[in-house]
Amino acid sequence: MIHFTRHAIEKFEVLKRHGVLVTNDKVIEILNNPGFIDYSRLPLLIAQGELDARHVLRVVFKKEGGVIIVITFYPSRKDKYDKS
Repeated sequence: MIHFTRHAIEKFEVLKRHGVLVTNDKVIEILNNPGFIDYSRLPLLIAQGELDARHVLRVVFKKEGGVIIVITFYPSRKDKYDKS
């Protein structure tokens, strides 16, 4: 089960106002099949996946029991977080 915090739900609209379209499905896709997971902020985890040719989407989440709680997400340039 995946739960979005109120902040995460509001983030869809914030990014849309800035011309960045991120869908609920895209966030879930990255959580289910991340290209990379950053463990440096435990107990928070950051799943990273491709957003477009130049950007990645980073999804900040935590696990509580069997529930994934999405805290927030943000786009970034691929070159900033290149893990290849």
